[in-house]
Amino acid sequence: MNEQENTETARRAYELFKEGDIESLMDLYTDDADWENPQTENVPHTGKRKGKEQMLEFMSLVGEYSENLHFEPREFVAQGDKVVVLGDYKWRIKPTGKEYESDFVHVCTFNDEGKITAFKEYLDTAKARDAYTAQEAQAA
Repeated sequence: MNEQENTETARRAYELFKEGDIESLMDLYTDDADWENPQTENVPHTGKRKGKEQMLEFMSLVGEYSENLHFEPREFVAQGDKVVVLGDYKWRIKPTGKEYESDFVHVCTFNDEGKITAFKEYLDTAKARDAYTAQEAQAA
């Protein structure tokens, strides 16, 4: 596939995520795709995953622990087999009631058939950690 087709697939992935159509979203990935979010203290869905079953576990945990308030991919940059997506989001964490917002960078890697083989996320992990932490740290 070419960069334009990969970009359109990436755009479609975000539309499906925002619509909550996770089954169709999974169809855009290879069966053995890699999925990675930075390992973040107190955030149950972070770390590395492999394959659709583990990716579905990620999606389930996101829904269980957080509510999306805003999710906007703003820019798609394609080169070779990669599409880099720049955007921002805002989440409310259900167990703590706290909210956080962050810019994000997502890197999607595609195979020759136009399927996503890898997804890697970069975000402000300190903000996420703090929102998932039940109590504020007390001043010394």
